[in-house]
Amino acid sequence: MVSTRKAPNFEIDQFTPIERILVLMESSAPSAVKREAVSSIGRRRDPSMKQLLMKYSADPNPDIVLQAIRGLLPFRDDKDVAHHLSKFGDHPNDMIRDVVAVELHGSRRQKEQFHAESPDFMKNVVVHGHALEVLGAVPDRSIHLTFTSPPYYNARDYSKYRSYEEYLDFLEDVFREVHRVTKEGRYFVLNTSPVIVPRAGRKYSSRRYPVPYDIHPRLTDMGWEFIDDIVWAKPEKSAKNRVAGFEVNRKPLTYKANARTEMVMVYRRKSYELIDWNLRQYAPDIVEQSRVTGKFERSNVWNIAPTSDSVHSAVFPLTLCDQIVSLYSFVGDLVFDPFGGSGTVGASAMANRRRYFMSELQDEYVGLMKSKLHRLVSLDGPVPRFLTAEEFKSARPR
Repeated sequence: MVSTRKAPNFEIDQFTPIERILVLMESSAPSAVKREAVSSIGRRRDPSMKQLLMKYSADPNPDIVLQAIRGLLPFRDDKDVAHHLSKFGDHPNDMIRDVVAVELHGSRRQKEQFHAESPDFMKNVVVHGHALEVLGAVPDRSIHLTFTSPPYYNARDYSKYRSYEEYLDFLEDVFREVHRVTKEGRYFVLNTSPVIVPRAGRKYSSRRYPVPYDIHPRLTDMGWEFIDDIVWAKPEKSAKNRVAGFEVNRKPLTYKANARTEMVMVYRRKSYELIDWNLRQYAPDIVEQSRVTGKFERSNVWNIAPTSDSVHSAVFPLTLCDQIVSLYSFVGDLVFDPFGGSGTVGASAMANRRRYFMSELQDEYVGLMKSKLHRLVSLDGPVPRFLTAEEFKSARPR
């Protein structure tokens, strides 16, 4: 006789909470559900769950891994857990690496001595010399903000390089030094644009080099954290006319847009500390004095007309400098430009009650800076000091 009894019902609701989670994690449930399941294990803070959390920290989904790591952190004093967490310093996911670095190595400092200060021998100084030579004499962590636009690739005699790769190598060397001299969690703002090198003859093509996009990975590799991409948009009439040929023949493949934008890339020196920590390094009255007043740009497209000069071919608009200086520094901070040019960064620093420090190699530009900065000095304002590279090195306290 065939039995009519039904098989036992193993519905998931009959399992314990942990058993339900185990079944769920082996199922095809959505990743968000699995993430919450691992989070629920961690919230128990149950030492018996350590092995389970270690298991789920090997999941291919980084969201699940992060929840498992968070669940293990209360047990970081356990040597097995600490050893397990240390392995994530080499994890392929950068967010996971950052979380582990902050939790295991973060300083948890409440205040950094001298963070709001800068060396006196660098304040309101312009050094006539090569950027790398000057930077070699600058102390570690002494600059609050750097805003610069490097020389265009092979555009002038003083910026000729054997190859585009050599040009990028030079910028990398300079910006690695800028990273060294930048204070904890402070900003580096870089203005660049793709560069067009004219063709060598009628039967050859011109070449366009995407400078902002090629230098970016080098910057992040050396420890700069990418924050924002601001597009500096100029009036179209200021752009070189590249579309004229297409406008006449309208043939496919011949279109080349008029380039009227430059990239203003914002980076922060990577830090275990959040921005609030930087704010706490200043006296409340300095923070209050540094508040940005009036209108500000709400989007990352800034419409600013370019500025021309009879001596310098690529002058920063003062409006652009003022926005960068006021948004990324405090009153009294030291603002640096390793490619000082006509000195607009210094002029902006003066107008916004910051100190400036600049280097410039070309004699004609140093002369231009002298006339500009001396003209802007107020009756009770600090007089700019112009030094050679050797004089600057000698001025550094021993």
